[in-house]
Parts: sequence; C-alpha cells; structure tokens
Amino acid sequence: GCLIDYVRLFSIIGILVLLIACINFMNLSTAQSEKRAREVGVRKVIGSSRRGLILQFLAESLLITSLSFLLSLLLVQLVLPAFNTLTQGHLSMPYSSGGFWLAMISYVLLTGLLAGSRPAFYLSSFQPVKVLKGTMKIGRSATLPRKALVVLQFTCSTALIISTILIYQQIQYARERPRGYDSNRLVSTPAGGGYRELKREALQAGLVSSMTRSLSQPTEVYSHNTIDDWPGRLPDEPLSLAMQAVADPDYFQTLGIKMVAGRNFTGNFAADSTDVILNEAAVKRMRLKQPLNQIIRWSLSNAPNRLRIIGVVQDALTKNPFSAAEPTMFVYQPDWTYNITYRLSPGIATQTSLARLKTIFDKYNPNTPFEYHFVDESYAAHFDLEMLIGRLAAVFAILAVFISCLGLFGLAAYMAEQRTKEIGIRKVLGASVPQVWLLLSKDFIVLVLLGCVIASPIAFYLLRQWLQGYYYRITIGPGVFIVSALLAIVITVTTVSFQAVRVALANPIKGLREE
Repeated sequence: GCLIDYVRLFSIIGILVLLIACINFMNLSTAQSEKRAREVGVRKVIGSSRRGLILQFLAESLLITSLSFLLSLLLVQLVLPAFNTLTQGHLSMPYSSGGFWLAMISYVLLTGLLAGSRPAFYLSSFQPVKVLKGTMKIGRSATLPRKALVVLQFTCSTALIISTILIYQQIQYARERPRGYDSNRLVSTPAGGGYRELKREALQAGLVSSMTRSLSQPTEVYSHNTIDDWPGRLPDEPLSLAMQAVADPDYFQTLGIKMVAGRNFTGNFAADSTDVILNEAAVKRMRLKQPLNQIIRWSLSNAPNRLRIIGVVQDALTKNPFSAAEPTMFVYQPDWTYNITYRLSPGIATQTSLARLKTIFDKYNPNTPFEYHFVDESYAAHFDLEMLIGRLAAVFAILAVFISCLGLFGLAAYMAEQRTKEIGIRKVLGASVPQVWLLLSKDFIVLVLLGCVIASPIAFYLLRQWLQGYYYRITIGPGVFIVSALLAIVITVTTVSFQAVRVALANPIKGLREE
C-alpha cells in the first residue's frame, strides 16, 4: 500500500514537470510571436483560414513533442541501469506491450495539444492589415498570461525544493534518534546447536567481548503474542506484545540495553521460564504503576501460562525507526532461539575476527553456512524506502528547476532583444551596468518571489499530511521556506543575469544604428 502511494505521488510530480516544460513551450512560442507575425499576415492575405493556421501550429507542436518522445525513449534506455541500481529493482522498457504504446501516444498527443494550444490560438488571431502595416504591437496582450505561467512554473519548482529539503531533514532526524542499544561492532548470525561450547570458545579466544542467543535479530520482530490478562485490564481489552525469547542472561548486556527496574534472568531455566521482563513501552501500554512482581497471563501450550514481571528495561528500536518503540516482552526460552548476536572485541581487526569466528561456527554448526549481518547495517536498511524517496524527490526538483531555468533564459533573451534600443538610449544617457541589470532582472525576481509565496502554504499542507504518517517526526519551521525561496531567487538571478549583463555590456551604438 505504501509503495503504490509513492508511485502515484511521483506520477503526479512527473506530470508537474511535464507541465513546466509545456509552459516553457507556450511562453517561448508567444514571446517569439513578432518574428512569425508577418508570416501569419501574408498567409491570411493569400487565403489561409484561421482554422488552417491553428492546425498548422498544432501540427508543429505535435511534431516537436513526437521528436521529444523518441529522444526520451533513448534517454530512458540509457538511464534505466542507473535507476535500477538506485531502486534495487529490475525494470525494463515494455516495448512489446500494446497498452504501453497506447498510453505513450495518448501522452504525446495530449502534451502536444496542450503545449501548442495557446501559441496556435494566439498567433492565428493576428489581423493581417495591422501586421503588414507595422502598426500592430506584438506581445502586450501576451505579457500577463506569460507572467502567470512563469509564476506557476516556479510555484511547482519551489514546492519540489521545499519537499526535498524536508524529506532529507526527516530522514536525518530519525537517523540521529537514540536507539536504546549500542550497535557498534554488534553482529548477528543465524546458528543451530552447540551454542554454549561455541560461546565459551569465542570468548576464550578473545574474538568477542560478549555473546547471546535470541529468537529475533536485534532489528527485527519475529513474533507477537496475545496477552490474555494483566492487572488493570479493561473488559475485553485486546493486547498483543512483541515477543523476544532469550537463551541466557547476557542478552541485555550484549546489546547494551539498560535495566530500568528489577533484575535480569538468572540463567536457571526452572526459575526463569515463569518470569518475564518488559520494556518501558509495554509497562506504559498496560498502565502498570508498580510492574514488579505483577502477574500476566498468556495462552501458549508449550510455555507457562502465568508469568511474573521481574524487571523493566529501557525501550530499544527494532523494525521501524520512525515509529514509537514497540511494547515488548522478553521470556527465557532457550529452545525458541535461533540467532546469535555478539559484540566483536575492539582490539582485533573486524575481518580477522570474522574469519576466525567462521572456523568456530563451522566447527559447531557444520551444516549451517556462516552468515553475518552488522546490526547497524540492518538498522540502516529500514531507511531504504525513505532514502529512495529523498533521492527521487531531489532528481525531480533538479529537473523542474533546470526546465524552469531554460524557460527563464529564453524569456530573458527575448526581453533583452525587445529592449535593445531602450537599453542603448539609457546607456548613452549614463545608465550603469548594475542599473541595466536591475531593469531586466527585477520583473523575473518579483514573479519568482510570488511563486515562492504561493508554493509555501501548498507545500506546508501536503508535507504536514505526509509527516502525519510518522510517529517520530520533525516540526516544519519557517527556515525551510526561507532557504527554498532564497535558492529559487539565486537560481533565477544567475539565469537572468547571463542575458542581462551581456546586453548591459554591449556597445549601445550597435542597438541604435538602425534609428
């Protein structure tokens, strides 16, 4: 369910990026309208209908979109191996699928018509008499819609920048969260028999500082059990606890989990099998004010029905680093344990320790291959999905900003060209390079700022909804919106400045020579 939600989310973002590209096409086509005005005028004089001109401009747009689609197929084929590495997937292009081609052709047609619609209707509306007489001023009627489209572009781009920053902050926040145990040099290995002899030999060899055996690895929960009764239980109140079975009293010491109250197991099966240790989350869930020596009941045929609480340990994170610590019970049942966890001695190189431990494990478990997992790596794997989302969000944000900047670059070039004579006169009258730069840049900066202002509440609402899915989450502060806006403005200024400075430094005589 979670993955399909993200597929839908990135589909929407992909459509947004496509929309930004369509806006570029519309803006740049209408911006260059002056160059095509005479062509439209001549065509209309020799008998072309407005409908024919609209169809011509739409056909041009569809041709460009079709060529873009063919290039995109080549590009996807080239980046697919890298994408599969990033997502750890095995995606391939479904060239033999009729549904794929139907969907792609539909997208090409829709994109071509959407991108070409405004230029087609705008360019075909020119009156031939005014155009050919030279009395028609092109571009005035296009200015306001063009500005609105630039604002829409940067609303999408800024929202993606904000999203990328917040996803990264959320991942880092959870990564730095206290785990409740020490994962340094902690290793887990599935193993069968001969545990006590194996442990004794590994400790005597000085390869490990501590070793224990349990049902689950430290970063997993293999079993949940129903608790039938406990002090203060409400009528028909359900309760399921994560259950960890341990084979010796060294479990908490090996993992570095601190005892909060009471005592540990003794190592005597007859006594320990009727005892239970709870974590703080379980005590809180059961609402136990004085948990020690209280009796809880569960229905398991091969274990005592009544368990006495002898200790409480601090919460330790297992499966989900973004969730609350799971209410957990620890029972002394050596027969239920299959995973050996040990802390490598600090004085010996890791690979040396593991090579020597393999010999010992093979000696006592000849039929089980020696496999080991570093606990910190297993824990880090729980972040894989969020890390992938963060990387994909960053790729989309960079793509959206890049496409928006291409549009800005084109519009800035067009505006600089339109105002060449005006800039020439201003320079002759003493305008400096910074003044000319400001003249050409200020409109774009205002539009991008407006885009940032619109993007911020939209991004805030959507990201707050996304964060609600995490128990352990950041609070959204104003900093991310300020940083994103500054980033958008810096990118805009950099893009526009290239054209503005080029025009400002040009010789004004060249621009005025025609007059």
